[in-house]
Amino acid sequence: MQFQTEPSTEQKSQRPLVAIVGGGVSGAGVAYHLLKLAGNEAPDILVFEPRPMLGRGLAYDTADPAHRINVPAAKMSLQPDDPEEFQRWIEANDALRDDPEAQRENGQLFPRRRVFGDYVGSLLQPLLKSGAITHRRAKVAAIRRARDGWVIRDDKGGLTQADIVVVATSHPPPVAPGRLAAILANHPRFVADTTKPGSLEVVRPQDRVLVIGNGLTAADVIASLARNGHEGPVVAISRRGLRSRGHAASPQEPFGDFVTDPASSAVALLRKVRTSIRQAAGQGLSWHAVIDQVRSQGHDLWRALPVAERRRIVRHLRPYWDVHRFRIAPQVEAVLDSAIEAGRLEVLAASVADAGVEGETIRITLQPRHARERSERTFDAVVVTTGPAHGGILQTQPWLGELEREGRLVLDPTGLGLACSERSEAVGADGRPVPSLLVSGPLARGTFGELMGLPQISEHALFVARQIADKLQAAAAG
Repeated sequence: MQFQTEPSTEQKSQRPLVAIVGGGVSGAGVAYHLLKLAGNEAPDILVFEPRPMLGRGLAYDTADPAHRINVPAAKMSLQPDDPEEFQRWIEANDALRDDPEAQRENGQLFPRRRVFGDYVGSLLQPLLKSGAITHRRAKVAAIRRARDGWVIRDDKGGLTQADIVVVATSHPPPVAPGRLAAILANHPRFVADTTKPGSLEVVRPQDRVLVIGNGLTAADVIASLARNGHEGPVVAISRRGLRSRGHAASPQEPFGDFVTDPASSAVALLRKVRTSIRQAAGQGLSWHAVIDQVRSQGHDLWRALPVAERRRIVRHLRPYWDVHRFRIAPQVEAVLDSAIEAGRLEVLAASVADAGVEGETIRITLQPRHARERSERTFDAVVVTTGPAHGGILQTQPWLGELEREGRLVLDPTGLGLACSERSEAVGADGRPVPSLLVSGPLARGTFGELMGLPQISEHALFVARQIADKLQAAAAG
């Protein structure tokens, strides 16, 4: 793509311009905190987000009432130093007036995910009205280096000159096994991407459903199907057959210490976690308290691990971590438990060995994990919930691929996202950071470790905002 670097089709003020690509919590959080940190010296802030509202992103834009936050509201906040702000906002705005199921017997709140998007949007709205933050409802088409800054072309014909660019894009969509995707590509009830609105509407009430994946997305899908009146049998498969766990019966403080004498290998870390769980049990605490501590100390313990050990964790331990770390909301857990008890849900450790289509019937050959013999099942619908395909992030959008070809972006060696420095600066093909190109949110977790839960995403958004504020201050002083 050819660029005109000057003149720009958009008027550029005398203040530096920070462009944020992605207006979900990661991007909106950076904009919000940068404005607060910079005060009167704030730069122009432009957020590219095609959705009508900043702050929702992929996670909190769902209108499905079965989709709930999977962390108690008292721990969800855009403010890292004020974790209960969201819960106070709920109470002040009577946001759960039409959702009596949100409150659990222990007093914890698990509202619908869209409510959290409303909360973040309410914090951004005054800043948008004042013009302190500009929301550009467009998709980025291309980004190119130009002199000391960047030129961004969007799909609405806009051309923007920016001094700093923040990559805060959504998770890449899941990827179905290649052969399966090819065989079922034209089947009316093959759902390859559940993030698309209405994707599950093709599933009929009595359909036999195969769900590929057993994580949070699978749990949401099964809960959504139940709410939509689905009564047919569901088989959920994953390589290890691990199902996402629920929350502790009552709140617990994090337990353990993983940073005073940090583990230097995957095996040593696993040993520490298991020892801490036994010690916690001796004090009447469940494993939840230990996993919460691992999560809260995730950045420091991750930094202590060599890249080879990080990769070993991703390859061997990540499935076990995910099902304990990413817990399902109690309401969703109840749906799954009920379906299993009624015999409508079967969770298997298996993979797809082969597939075929006979009319509208889907024939699947399963390879059980602990058996040599394969089994053949027939289904009416197949839903893919394998989670984000982070390894393919650079192929999901043309501008990311172009930055890769120019050597500005590379994958992190763990395969968890984009390579970046300890200052969250993108690392190029030459191994050096690109100071004016930063990464915010889950795509930076190869460097920062635990960046999938909302508390850590909020902390990282503030961290990235501080890095930008420091850069702008240094540039102004120099």
